[in-house]
Amino acid sequence: MPPPPASIPAPFSASRIPSPPSASSGSSASSGPRVPSPRVLRSQTKWENLFFYQKTDVLYQLTVAFCRRFLPKFGDRTVDQMVQAARSGKQNIVEGCADGVTSTETELRLLNIARGSLRELREDFADYLKARALPVWASGHPRFDPMLSFCRMHNRLPDYEPLFDKAGDEELANLALTLCHMVDRMMTTHLKKKEEDFVENGGIRERMTAARLGRRRTQNEEIAALRAENTALQAENTVLRAELASLRERLGLSEAGRSSGPSGPSGPSGPSNTSSPSGSSGPSPPSGSSASSGSSGSSASRAASIPS
Repeated sequence: MPPPPASIPAPFSASRIPSPPSASSGSSASSGPRVPSPRVLRSQTKWENLFFYQKTDVLYQLTVAFCRRFLPKFGDRTVDQMVQAARSGKQNIVEGCADGVTSTETELRLLNIARGSLRELREDFADYLKARALPVWASGHPRFDPMLSFCRMHNRLPDYEPLFDKAGDEELANLALTLCHMVDRMMTTHLKKKEEDFVENGGIRERMTAARLGRRRTQNEEIAALRAENTALQAENTVLRAELASLRERLGLSEAGRSSGPSGPSGPSGPSNTSSPSGSSGPSPPSGSSASSGSSGSSASRAASIPS
């Protein structure tokens, strides 16, 4: 919900305008440390939060109301020029902030165009006062300080709208001049910061090159790590192959020794454990000696039976 408009019965009355806070002199409603973004695309500036954009919105509506009330509707090209200058100042700020996501160069160029348009508008209001012999409220004028304090304290359109139909041409023209001067100083400071940011971080081409080189460096590091890992795995594979060959060699020697070693008690070269037919466990006599003893026994018995 927007804040209620400022109620000022007598425009820029010193007794009705409080002193401005010190925090309102900045160029942005939100301030904080700038953190450089590692991305290629920059974060977009919210132009609605910029104090000088808010004041340019007031300037555009004020210019439209001023031209409608105090300048002829037909036959004067000043009306179109003033309205277009006020519109150009506001719209180029929007376009510059939007294009600044990709191009700092475009942002700086458009913001500078906006500042040039507002300077043109400032000259138109100054010429109006000069052509009609109306005073310019400069420093030392009794109504200058209250007007300056009011402009410093208020940035939003609802605070100024009650003045568009009540204030006179002198008051509105001097109000527009004051806003133009304030916006110009704010934009100069803002452009200076943008210039420093460009010098430090570069534009879109530098960010794209840095991002691509960083990615390539990361890829090279990953490839080097994979190659080192591959070399280590190959060395480990060689060691494992040598261990496997050693185990196979040991297994082959063990099997060969088991098949060609000395025979046990049941082998062919061992003594015979076969029992004799009579059941004795002793060794059997040779067949030749057995036959000879049998033959000599028979001859002796026959000799004894023959009579002498």
